[in-house]
Amino acid sequence: MDVSVLGPVQLRRDGVPVPLGPQLTTLLAILLLELGKPVPSRRLATLLAGDDASDAARVTLRSHVAHLRRALEPGERGRRGKGLIATVGHGTAAGYRLDLEPACVDAVRFEESLREGRRLLALGDAGQADRAVAILRTALDRWHGEPYADLADKPFALVEIARLRAVHRAALLTYAEATNELGRHAEAMGDLTGAVAADPYDESLRCMLALTLYRDGRTDEAAEVCRHGLALLSRRGIDAPQLHALQRDILRREVRQPTSGSVGRPSVPRMLPPDLPCFVGRVQELSTAEARLIGRDEQRSAILLVLGPAGVGKTSSSLRLAHRLAPRFPDGQLYANLRGFDAVATALTPTEVLRAFLEALGVAPEKIPANLNAQMARYQAQLRDRRILIILDNAHSAEQVRPLLPSSTTSVTVVTSRNRMSSLIAVDGAHPLTLGLLDEDEAGQLVHDRIGTDRAGKEPEAVSDIARLCAGLPLALSIAAARAAANPQFTLRSLADDLAGAGVLDRLADSDSSVDVRAVFSWSYRALTPAAARLFRLLGQHPGPEFTAASAASLAGVSRRAANALLAELTGAHLTGEPVPGRYVLHDLLRAYAGELSEAEPERHAALRRVLDHYLRSAVAADRVLMPYRLPVAVVAPQEGVIPEDIAEVDPIAWFTVEHQTLIAMVGWAAQAGLDRHAWQLAWAAATYLGRGSYWHDVLTTQSLALSAASRLDDRSAQAQCRRELSHALAGLGRPEQARDQLHRALTDLADVADPNGEAYIHLSLGWLCELQDDRRAATHHDRVALDLFRQGGDRSGQARALNAVGWDHAQVGNYRQAIGYCRQALSLHAELGDDAGAVNTWDTLGYAYQHLGDYTIAVECYEQALRLNVGHRFKEAEALAHLGDCHHALGDMTAAATSWGRAYAIMIELRTDGAEAVRAKLELCGGTRARMPVAGHVEGERRALSTAPRTRSPGK
Repeated sequence: MDVSVLGPVQLRRDGVPVPLGPQLTTLLAILLLELGKPVPSRRLATLLAGDDASDAARVTLRSHVAHLRRALEPGERGRRGKGLIATVGHGTAAGYRLDLEPACVDAVRFEESLREGRRLLALGDAGQADRAVAILRTALDRWHGEPYADLADKPFALVEIARLRAVHRAALLTYAEATNELGRHAEAMGDLTGAVAADPYDESLRCMLALTLYRDGRTDEAAEVCRHGLALLSRRGIDAPQLHALQRDILRREVRQPTSGSVGRPSVPRMLPPDLPCFVGRVQELSTAEARLIGRDEQRSAILLVLGPAGVGKTSSSLRLAHRLAPRFPDGQLYANLRGFDAVATALTPTEVLRAFLEALGVAPEKIPANLNAQMARYQAQLRDRRILIILDNAHSAEQVRPLLPSSTTSVTVVTSRNRMSSLIAVDGAHPLTLGLLDEDEAGQLVHDRIGTDRAGKEPEAVSDIARLCAGLPLALSIAAARAAANPQFTLRSLADDLAGAGVLDRLADSDSSVDVRAVFSWSYRALTPAAARLFRLLGQHPGPEFTAASAASLAGVSRRAANALLAELTGAHLTGEPVPGRYVLHDLLRAYAGELSEAEPERHAALRRVLDHYLRSAVAADRVLMPYRLPVAVVAPQEGVIPEDIAEVDPIAWFTVEHQTLIAMVGWAAQAGLDRHAWQLAWAAATYLGRGSYWHDVLTTQSLALSAASRLDDRSAQAQCRRELSHALAGLGRPEQARDQLHRALTDLADVADPNGEAYIHLSLGWLCELQDDRRAATHHDRVALDLFRQGGDRSGQARALNAVGWDHAQVGNYRQAIGYCRQALSLHAELGDDAGAVNTWDTLGYAYQHLGDYTIAVECYEQALRLNVGHRFKEAEALAHLGDCHHALGDMTAAATSWGRAYAIMIELRTDGAEAVRAKLELCGGTRARMPVAGHVEGERRALSTAPRTRSPGK
């Protein structure tokens, strides 16, 4: 029995080829790569079919093993524990082991020949040198092309392919040096010429070819080999001192003759797997990495740590970097996949990697020490004063990496990992380089490159959607693009729509688990501690785009300290991101994966309730800071383990701003989950912030859900509150009749409820709405009814608001002195209560009255006081600034007027109010002030429709 892997994988019996199909060839290759070691059935099924769990996969694997047994031993039937393929283990630990004699494999015989040839050459005897050359020649003749040629696209074979290439190169150099020493220069010429043609940038091979030509008397050809090589390397900006020196010596006819023992010098390893043909983006990251590894001394780091989540392209980026840098490291490149996150294979130990590296560096296997410390010493001796690039891919921990780091400053190391490995940064001085998701342009370019520009150019919107749905994750993009390329009859739009449907991870699956998004995520997930894994599953229930440690603690029902530790673990494993300190995210595909896992989580409903309690408690606390005298509601009691945010430590407007989208989502989730009290109370708690920011569409969405929830609860007071907030949104969106209808229905809701203060707020809103429609008499009526009801209900804050409203009614008909009287009463109440938020409207009304009395200096003071007290009410801020500009203009201060109008105009453009044009006209009348006006297109903000009526009080709040 004979197996050949130095070329296509082939089985021979008595010299006659035994035909094997593709699957049996792959199965044989996997077992050969682990010759004499058990290979788990789960891994074999994964590598053969991409499914290590289904019954069909297990049956298929057993069938393949039976067929391969018969091919290896046709006379044997059904032997499990004996024979060339042994069945080992039981249950989930079951697997198979190939017990073929190593000497039956041509690659093993090749390496044994190389070791024997070197041993004979080391003796220094001419007769033994002849034997060595004959042995090496026989070994080289066994080489039939690329090793494992028909499996060159299989990830599991790449490391061994690269290693065997390095062994072949070492054998060729050894053979060439030996024949040169014996004066038989022409014998290695053909092999060297072919090797240089295959790798024209290999300085050592080119030097050996030039030396052989020179010693064979072909000086001009030798000089030309040097000249051509130097030109090639120079175009890449690569120095080649060895080739330069050799060219000089050849031209001077001063090349040294070979001396005894020169054959045994260290090999130059070339272990890098091939570079990817399609590679997009990472321009800045690769430039940074290159500068760190080969830059000036103060910038250099001997270790680059490439970090990032699963599927983000750490390996491909590192290989692209390695191939760019390889010419700068003429003494070779070492590569090892440490398998730190492999689904089924065991992670490599430092001892295993060191043995492979030492062999690649030319150390005979029998001379490699068995002890780890002795191996490390021999390894460091081999690297001393040599320029070698070392790639350690898929590392799990610093302990796995540290024995493989060179002590020599002339060599550099690139480590890739999903774990943060902080100790490698702190202790060993590694420079971290974190790879993020591709941006929209880079993601689209990757799809273009994979499926062709012509096809992608016809459906640019579909390409953008595919890029977005793949979350900018290179692995997902590659799978989606491969699916498109494999099905040219499909439109890209149909593929994008398929990805947009349910089960996006099913659409990004592949038979090879190494390129299956769900499988690749699972490798990181399985490495988590049980507590971190539980939190990750529960995060699949979190509806918001971001979350904090406190919300994660509430979700999991643990302390904030424990949540911080678990989030640190998840972030270290790149299963969450932390774009800013204290705020965490899951990209869309990780969220989908966590969501799948959470479906089987028994406590997911309790976790959802806790996180809703967290946001409700936090939002109510923030709202109380904004509106401390707003009518309170009986907030639903929280579950045990809920930890609200500490609003005292943050600006409530800032908190609402960052949690804006999460709160909107939470209202929907609460309603969907049947938690109706949470739904309407969350909407209530967010209403002040949303109203001040004029986010009327969001108010409409949340209050519609809240009203439905309150109706299901048959809570009339809650229904009235929701209708009132809903009316504000409808009015803000230019639908005043619908707003009026909601307010009258709110009064009906309160007809059987003894709630004078609730009714008062409805009337206050009706007064505001009537004024919007220029019905001042009705506005005054509702405002006075509101004042009486507030007095009846004992709401002093409401009385102050109603007094301001009545004062404004007087100001609108020219009764400015009466307006000032009502406002002074309102301010007195606000001062007693310490209600600065409520005083804002009153100071603005007071300023309006003094302005129209011609007391501009007092009016300026009133408007400035309103601006000082205003917290987050953008429309009121713009209105006060516009009035302040009018007063400065009346006082003749054109610079101050232009400044105030300019700020007002910027806010009005942001809020998309029609009143902006009137302010713009005033600005244009101010000479030399055009530069103060912002350009409308440069102002960021949501498109929101607002009432155009000039108001100095909000709708009753």
